Amino acid sequence: MAVTLLSRRGPARTADVVVVGAGVVGAAVARSLSVGGARVVVVDRGEAAGGTSGSGEGNLLVSDKGPGAELAMAQRAVQLWPVLAAELREELRAGLPGGFPDLELEPKGGLVVATTEDGASALRAFAAAQRPAGVRATELDAAGARALEPALTPDVALAVHYPDDAQVQPVVATEALLASARHRGAVVLTGAQVTGPLLSGARAGARLAGVHTTRGDVAADAVVVAAGPWSGEVSALLGAPLPVLPRRGVVLVTTRQPHQVFRKVYDADYVGAVGSGDADLQTSTVVESTASGTILIGSSRERVGFDTALRVEVLRRLAAGALALFPGLAGVPVMRSYGGFRPYVPDHLPVAGPDPRLPGLWHATGHEGAGIGLAPATGELVADLLLGRAPVLDAAAFSVARPSLAAHLAGLPGAAA
Repeated sequence: MAVTLLSRRGPARTADVVVVGAGVVGAAVARSLSVGGARVVVVDRGEAAGGTSGSGEGNLLVSDKGPGAELAMAQRAVQLWPVLAAELREELRAGLPGGFPDLELEPKGGLVVATTEDGASALRAFAAAQRPAGVRATELDAAGARALEPALTPDVALAVHYPDDAQVQPVVATEALLASARHRGAVVLTGAQVTGPLLSGARAGARLAGVHTTRGDVAADAVVVAAGPWSGEVSALLGAPLPVLPRRGVVLVTTRQPHQVFRKVYDADYVGAVGSGDADLQTSTVVESTASGTILIGSSRERVGFDTALRVEVLRRLAAGALALFPGLAGVPVMRSYGGFRPYVPDHLPVAGPDPRLPGLWHATGHEGAGIGLAPATGELVADLLLGRAPVLDAAAFSVARPSLAAHLAGLPGAAA
């Protein structure tokens, strides 16, 4: 591949692939391609990690995924994250005075809690279905759960411990991935909004040959759209729209507290909320501590476009759910709340790979709330395919051409044939 980056003043740099989006997924794609020898340009209309990646909790989860392609991607990511963290630490140690900030990769494990018998039955069945796929999931009674989390409510019908769940600091991870890519020659252009496609060839057989941006044209053999919840807009602008929609979530953040929550703890309703396609507000309780001592409380899901208006009812429901799991949080001050938008796809699977409707267009998006955890496996998959290597994961499962997306693609206005 050979690509040329064009500024308004003429040719400036050369690259092989343009990645649209400087969040954690785009950063992972850029880093994987750079490690593979590709010359990469990353463009983002804002700043690195300025969108969804900067609004996430940093979850790396297998506990919320049933058997199938997404679980396989999560399991691959669980293998990659410790290796990646060690590589980044070594690479970037000499690059900055005092070294690069720690990724805060913490293999803390997860605890899923059911407080009713119906919830316990559903949780037991879900964990049983995961185990043949290689997920470690241990059932605990109330006493066993409280041995792991002493502050947990005594009203536990069943809990399942997932030792492979982990957490990372998402902004630091994104910046570290980009820094690693830069060390290998990648260029990151922030404040560069994509305004249209660069096409080559006759209209009927056109190929995407780059993008127009507000900082000039970027010509390329391959364009990877990794713009999170804005991927639907960007892909439509380029001529092959994807059904990626924003799904809003809100998180409460407490003041620093003595360490009292040791794992990611969530109620058994969380899995159902993740897998639901309902546009209305859904909340399920998620409570976890951070390395700084704050406690994060989630989670909510609703499709309201890119509306950022604060809704007190959402905050009230999150707080009530947290108290149900951890009664000792009563009276703990909440110092702030923040919201973000997850990239939702109707069949609840990421899209990663080439778009058969428009040669030259690739996607790495649609991870909803799992993008931070799945980023390294997504970067690996896209790099494998782009660089002609045999992929570790089943690429067909994440393809634009998969059957579960067909009806949604056909229904999009202006969809390419």
